[in-house]
Amino acid sequence: MRFGHERRGHGPRGFGRGGFGKDGVEGARAFFAMGWGRGGFGGPPGWGERGERGGGRRRVFDSGELRLVLLKLIADQPRHGYDLIRAIEELTRGAYAPSPGVVYPTITMLQDMELIAEAAAEGARKAYAITPEGTAHLAGRADEIEALFQRLAALGEMREKAEGAPIRRAMHNLRAVLQNRLTREDVDKDVQHAVAAILDEAAQRIERL
Repeated sequence: MRFGHERRGHGPRGFGRGGFGKDGVEGARAFFAMGWGRGGFGGPPGWGERGERGGGRRRVFDSGELRLVLLKLIADQPRHGYDLIRAIEELTRGAYAPSPGVVYPTITMLQDMELIAEAAAEGARKAYAITPEGTAHLAGRADEIEALFQRLAALGEMREKAEGAPIRRAMHNLRAVLQNRLTREDVDKDVQHAVAAILDEAAQRIERL
């Protein structure tokens, strides 16, 4: 049984053909560049939140790719929906987590395709296990699955580099200083231009490192 709308070689919407590249690093950088500073200093859309919540955010995976990721995670061990969200968030070190509104319909689709089935579980949450059909489906897509998980790892590596403790502290300090200084009554156009010049110079010096 085949996924009806899988697209091989396509990255997430907006990244064009080739997606995140062979090792996932190029696309991870593109993901991090989207909306850098949106909502303040601290990274791409989704940092500190669920990675796909909120309007205007681009997806890391298309629907066919997400089905493969979830199916592989369920093949590793039976999981329920929250486990799947948490597992992806852990793989990206908090940089990305699909929303429940994306994950649960995908689980339903995997059930309808008979690639997973409900498994015995404690508590109210339904756990799912892979079926023989699901195992066969994964076996024919090993290279594609490896590339998808490289993409997740690359997102985690990029977040770790971009949000190391010293950088995070400095960015928070800069935001606080800007908010305190630019909300004072004596701020005029000259002060704004002076602040902008300082920030521009800092950006240029960082770029030359």
